[in-house]
Amino acid sequence: MRNQLGTTASACALAIVCLASAAGAQTPAPALRQASESSGQAAQPAPVSSAVAAPTYISIPLEIAVNRPAAEVWKRVGKFCDIGEWLRIPCTITSGKDGEFGAVRSVAGEVLVGKTELSYTYTQPVRDGRPYNLYHGTLEARPVTPTTSKIVYTLFFDNSMLADDAAREADRARRVTQFNAALANMKILAEGGTLPPAPARGR
Repeated sequence: MRNQLGTTASACALAIVCLASAAGAQTPAPALRQASESSGQAAQPAPVSSAVAAPTYISIPLEIAVNRPAAEVWKRVGKFCDIGEWLRIPCTITSGKDGEFGAVRSVAGEVLVGKTELSYTYTQPVRDGRPYNLYHGTLEARPVTPTTSKIVYTLFFDNSMLADDAAREADRARRVTQFNAALANMKILAEGGTLPPAPARGR
């Protein structure tokens, strides 16, 4: 009888030890938990995705004829921050060097991601809390004859986040008006002219 009671007691003790070990494996020791908290490694909330589930890409190619050779045109209007002059907005290079890969300009934080002798391509970066529309623009001085050329400006982006087809068409029309005006300014500058005074901006 005494042996039977001893065996039962041993089994109970073993069960208690096993349960305690399992609980310890699931719960961090106080010292470890305190060290983790003091190191600032608290769990961070998962970032909100800026990806678009069903993008609808659009390209807007625009161009204008220029009575100058392409190399001369590019020399006059092709620097990355020349946009400040022909689009009539402030522009500074905030990172890198104008004309080099990775240069960043203050206009929407745009980054130079591609270039040739007579062109460059830029993109706009991802922004917190806004769906990414993959916006890219390419500006090019394209030779036509030895003494003439054309400036080609192509926009590319995803417009799926706009409300409907009417909103997408209105957005496209606005961009066409804005960048055709920029092309007209580039033509004036490339042909040696002076831009008229900029229209007053509303406050």
